[in-house]
Amino acid sequence: MASLPRFVRNSLAAALACGLFLAIPAAPAAAHDRLKSSNPAKNAKVDGVETITLDFTSKVRFPAVVLMLGEEKIDLGKPKLDGTKVRTEVPEPLASGKYTIAWRVVSADGHPIEGEIPFTVKAAPSPSPESTPTSSPTETAMAPVTPTPVTTFSEASGQEEAADGGGVPGWLWIGGGILVVVGVVVWFSTGRKTNET
Repeated sequence: MASLPRFVRNSLAAALACGLFLAIPAAPAAAHDRLKSSNPAKNAKVDGVETITLDFTSKVRFPAVVLMLGEEKIDLGKPKLDGTKVRTEVPEPLASGKYTIAWRVVSADGHPIEGEIPFTVKAAPSPSPESTPTSSPTETAMAPVTPTPVTTFSEASGQEEAADGGGVPGWLWIGGGILVVVGVVVWFSTGRKTNET
């Protein structure tokens, strides 16, 4: 088999060398750090968020995290590094709506990387009518009934007789006694006169 001309072999060698040279810097560029996961996750629907957590494939530096509700910026705590994670506290409860987390960090090789994470905070459920406590009917206090004493016919008659007897004046008793004494004296006097005759 005929061998390739010398200049062809030299050209192929040069092309291979150039390819290897170009591939060497391309390998680190493809190995930039990236966001592995987040809480809340992308397009998640949550009841609320107290802490935003970003987890990268390796340690990062100079983190910056911004939370937006439409065009309104929500105040956050200072981002804190925890190994490969970046944590940011959310000081106030989030109202329902569609939010976006915008983040930016510097990867281990010195290249800045950034991204956005949209998520939704769901509206709080309204209380059902059955859950509303109903007031129990107020019991009306009944005043105690005092029984009325019943007066019988015999008791009424006795009371009337006692009232009649107690109503006689004292001078009538004295006058009556005097009349009795006078009658007795007259009777004795009359009797003696009869005996003497």
